[in-house]
Amino acid sequence: MNNRRLPIIIVGIIAFIVLMTLSSSLFYTISATERAIVFYPFGQGLDKDHVVEPGIHMKAPWNDVYAYTVNEVSSDENMDVLDKNGLSIHVDITVRFFPVPGKIGYIHEKFTRNYVTVLIIPEVRSTVRQVMGRYTAEEIYSTKRAEVETAITGETERILQINNINTTAVLIRSINLPEQIKSAIENKLQQQQESLAYQYRLDKEKSEAERKRIAAEGESRANNIINNSLSDKLLKMRGIEATLELAKSPNSKVVIIGSGKDGLPMILGNN
Repeated sequence: MNNRRLPIIIVGIIAFIVLMTLSSSLFYTISATERAIVFYPFGQGLDKDHVVEPGIHMKAPWNDVYAYTVNEVSSDENMDVLDKNGLSIHVDITVRFFPVPGKIGYIHEKFTRNYVTVLIIPEVRSTVRQVMGRYTAEEIYSTKRAEVETAITGETERILQINNINTTAVLIRSINLPEQIKSAIENKLQQQQESLAYQYRLDKEKSEAERKRIAAEGESRANNIINNSLSDKLLKMRGIEATLELAKSPNSKVVIIGSGKDGLPMILGNN
């Protein structure tokens, strides 16, 4: 009985060894940030439209699997460009992108897995040169940096989308100008800031002067109204009222009715 089972056991062991040896060719794993396509050399060739999703998969040993990272990645580039006036500028650029997951078969067919080197970097460098060539060094360095970044991103995105690449941003990390030009631009910017501060102080002083003028005119008009409303009878009446109020105080005093100027009462007190 044991002798009959021995060949089966040996065959099973051999089959297991063969399976383990071929496992790397039979099974493959696609991670969560990847997608893959399969090339069938004895069949339809590259299956561009069937994208393999994350997980463990099985294939024939003679088929080839090409996995692509589909999460957002970045690439840094250092380059020299010419501004609108022909001045040389050294810039450091970062481009952020990712391939369209469902189109990696078309990317592979046209550019292979070297699409970053073959497609993205050349297109980004070309676009950066074209866009920066429309601006002066001063604009790129200071006043229109965000506008330049937006223009580069927009034009790069439009070109790469045609080839199934999504561009999320093209950022200018640093701009290096000749020291003489850089100093001149910084001095100009400082003078502009000082001019703006001086203009702000002038505007503030003008506003304060206008406020005082308006307040003075209002006070003058109020005094005119009061002066025009006063009459001798009114003044006498107010004087009498004030005299009576003073007479009510606890301090000893003598009130002489009709002895003051214009017939107003007079108050004589010893305190």
